[in-house]
Amino acid sequence: MSVALNLDQPSQPQKTLPHHALSPELATRLATPLAIGTVAVHSRVLQSPLSGVTDLVFRRLVRRYAPQSMMYTEMVSAAELHHMRKLPRVMEVDPDERPISIQLFDRRPDFLAEAAKKAVDQGADTIDINMGCPVNKITKNGGGSSLLRDPDTAARIIETVSAAVSVPVTAKTRLGWSEDDINAVDFAQRLETAGAQMLTLHGRTRSQGYNGTADWSWIAKVKQALSIPVIANGDIFSVDAAIECLEHTQADGVMCSRGTLGYPFLVGEIDHFLKTGECRTPPTVVERLRCAQEHLTMLAEYKGKSGIRQARKHMAWYAKGFDGAAELREQLCRIESVDAGCRLLEDAITVISPELCRHPPLKTAIV
Repeated sequence: MSVALNLDQPSQPQKTLPHHALSPELATRLATPLAIGTVAVHSRVLQSPLSGVTDLVFRRLVRRYAPQSMMYTEMVSAAELHHMRKLPRVMEVDPDERPISIQLFDRRPDFLAEAAKKAVDQGADTIDINMGCPVNKITKNGGGSSLLRDPDTAARIIETVSAAVSVPVTAKTRLGWSEDDINAVDFAQRLETAGAQMLTLHGRTRSQGYNGTADWSWIAKVKQALSIPVIANGDIFSVDAAIECLEHTQADGVMCSRGTLGYPFLVGEIDHFLKTGECRTPPTVVERLRCAQEHLTMLAEYKGKSGIRQARKHMAWYAKGFDGAAELREQLCRIESVDAGCRLLEDAITVISPELCRHPPLKTAIV
């Protein structure tokens, strides 16, 4: 699901060598392409859709380190698409970014089918239906995780959209509406019967939001009950967490969400380990701050002033885990220009690594 919430990212976990290892049987299964209907994806690690985050710029940064992973756009309102003459920027897809999925939300099957056709025209390799967003402004209108309480409508959505487009239709959902109303297995089976080609399951209920700990045991139960691929989501903040989750759930892959905020390297780190059994050397603090400079510049070139405003939260997510990070975050949250942000980051780099003080800030144009 595309996360429309206050994205307060937990402190970046220490990037260490995995303490867990994949069993030979699971490692062999995960070494094969992920089959989403007719679409073969040569990676078992996916980047979650995140509202206000997974735009074209962010996806390019993630894909730099994970070129074969499935990426998702921010979630798109089917109702807004119905009334718009021009497609929203959140649906913009680079012709070269493959594989790519466009995520849609609404409660009306016909609106979603109409939106899915437009998404395919934009280049979507798959259509994902949001059935898990917990935010009130989405659920009060019957979308997102409210569909967990209306499985008949959820099934009709999958059936109608699948009939309308030629690409695979998938869904992303949660364990249930609340801890007292967990219906993940039955709900997932209904979606599979309706024609869903893959299911991503976040190991929390709607009432939990993003609090507490993801319950991977329910993902394991859903995996056992379905024949389509099941992707595990929730608390994937490191390579080690991904391995532990995959072993616990026997899922067909993992989807990274909040762990990539300020750390677009995570999907690639997990993907590299699953393919090679080796850990990619994590970026240094300086490399992370260089990436922040590039992210800021790219957002400004892509979106102008609004890109700079949007970049503030990204800059704060990058600025963690080193002396002076708190003060830097406070300053970055007030930047009004690319130059101001890059200077702040460059000053921090100089303090961290004085020998780099003559290096200019990175400025990479979108081409």
